[in-house]
Amino acid sequence: MNTLERRQRILEYLRAADRPLSATLLAQKLSVSRQIIVGDVALLRAGGEAVTATPRGYVLERPREGVVGAVACLHSSEDMERELTLMVDQGCTVENVIVEHPVYGQLTGPLELSSRYDVREFIRKVEENAARPLSALTGGIHLHTLRCPDQETLDRVTAELERAGFLAR
Repeated sequence: MNTLERRQRILEYLRAADRPLSATLLAQKLSVSRQIIVGDVALLRAGGEAVTATPRGYVLERPREGVVGAVACLHSSEDMERELTLMVDQGCTVENVIVEHPVYGQLTGPLELSSRYDVREFIRKVEENAARPLSALTGGIHLHTLRCPDQETLDRVTAELERAGFLAR
């Protein structure tokens, strides 16, 4: 298989996937190294393909269904799991986290969390790598982009975040 064929296969795998695919998994499927996959994905992106790297692997952007909204939150790092779980429990996908950095401007971290399992895996990775959340750069203030099935669900999430004391005012 040549390079172009391999990149096409990566896109095919991503199109067919119902979850993020790690570079390690793609490397195994295509019998190449993880680093080859990372390079291929970078070149696919440079060529205009909408491939996003999430904490759990690569996803191909798809047309969005439902309602997309943003919530501004403020809390400590210790409350991150509780906040994310609250949002996915209401039926939303937490697409990303965004902070406004004084030097770099807007920094966005893709998340794509839709279930308690996704949240637990994200928290496990944070702890495993001793990583600090992006919100640590801004004193806990951050935005989340949420994709919800309807406006009622987005309103419910906002009300639950307010009740938990997580909404920034």
